[in-house]
Amino acid sequence: MNSDVAPDRRLYLGRLGRANHEPANRTFRFAARLAGVILRPIARLHLSGQENLPTTGAAIIVPNHLCDLDPLVVGYFLACGGRWPHFLARANLFTMPVLGRLLRALEQIPVERGSVSAAGSLAEAQHELEAGKVVIVYPEGTFTYDPDEWPMAGHTGAARLALRTGAPVVPIGQWGANFIIPPRHKRRPKLLGRSDVTVHAGARLDLADLVARGESDRHAVHDATVRIMDAITHEVSAVRDLPAPHGRWHPGRKKRVDPAQAVL
Repeated sequence: MNSDVAPDRRLYLGRLGRANHEPANRTFRFAARLAGVILRPIARLHLSGQENLPTTGAAIIVPNHLCDLDPLVVGYFLACGGRWPHFLARANLFTMPVLGRLLRALEQIPVERGSVSAAGSLAEAQHELEAGKVVIVYPEGTFTYDPDEWPMAGHTGAARLALRTGAPVVPIGQWGANFIIPPRHKRRPKLLGRSDVTVHAGARLDLADLVARGESDRHAVHDATVRIMDAITHEVSAVRDLPAPHGRWHPGRKKRVDPAQAVL
């Protein structure tokens, strides 16, 4: 399922064709070009670590979550890295007239938060992984509440998918999009001029010992979630060129706690 040999045949024209050999429908190719058009006048992109993405086969991508621009930035990063992204996205987005049709055409995965249907979303994500696709999960579930915008406590969905499927997990750290479209009115948007936006994919996580214990072991799920959030925080520290705080923000407790306790 995880052969890392890409085909020699170019499927698309231009820069995308040089970078991406994965088959996809026309909507994916249109969306990738559109993302580039949207980002070019507002973002000076610094993309690295794409060699850590499996060139073929299943993968779970786990980025930090800063703002509404994140999916565009991360999706473009993955498309230019050779893989088409399949995000777990809020179900209410799929009810919007134009956006909903686009998300369905792009084979994105709706998530019903706080509902028994959330388990169905993981099952759909598992199906995509078994088909050899790349699935993006934001373990934080929403924009970080950390006052300094570091990754906060993680939900267990990404860990459950990893233990259920054995698919490789690749952490992503990104920074800068939050200054273009700030979350929760933290700052004024900066839509004039180009802001530096840095995205880096780290090395694949080694969760083999936890995969062997399986998803039914709640301690394995907990430990996998902590490792995932630790890896994301490490990558964010690198792209920010700052040491991360010792604790991790817990939105329920509204303070930083020991990372081992920061699982939702």
